[in-house]
Amino acid sequence: MIAIIDYGMGNLRSVRKGFEKAGWSARVVHSAEEVLTAEGVVLPGVGAFANAMENLRNARLTGAIRQVIAEGRPFLGICLGMQLLFEASEEWGFTGGLGIFPGVVKRLPAGLKIPHMGWNNVFLTRENPLTEGIAQNSYFYFVHSYYVDTPDRDLISGLTPYGLNFASMVARKNVFGIQFHPEKSSALGLQILKNFGGLVAKNVNHPGD
Repeated sequence: MIAIIDYGMGNLRSVRKGFEKAGWSARVVHSAEEVLTAEGVVLPGVGAFANAMENLRNARLTGAIRQVIAEGRPFLGICLGMQLLFEASEEWGFTGGLGIFPGVVKRLPAGLKIPHMGWNNVFLTRENPLTEGIAQNSYFYFVHSYYVDTPDRDLISGLTPYGLNFASMVARKNVFGIQFHPEKSSALGLQILKNFGGLVAKNVNHPGD
């Protein structure tokens, strides 16, 4: 079962429907116990970083997230959910994140239309299981005002131009992050969700591969 974490910050119904269209069963969950029993976990999100971290802590979800990641279960952060995987954000001051990956979330450069909203391309920089069947420079749907600045270039598997080339896809082992919204990105977005579901199924059948 793929668990979609409800912490009050995500477009949960659209993400769940996206997985169903992609051929995988997904369920919205609210508790640490439900997260810990999932075979794969998705952290979606829209809104402010500080509020999101507060909600995760209040719901006692931060420990469960770190545990499923440490145990090697596939984990996907979408939009704000990707940003929360990093050490901190400069939005509304300075707020600590989950610290799974090194890096800080920063505001997109001045002079640009904010938020960055609409279709934009992703330049694939390294192999990522989620991009199987996705052509180079394919377009996906974005809605965000902040981006991830990470010193670890090996984390980045996709870049998108908007004032600068920001990390729009990151991946390491069982943990993946995408800045765009696959549930709003038509057939290619569904392919991303389909590929994640395949990783979950493979991990269940062949754990540790």
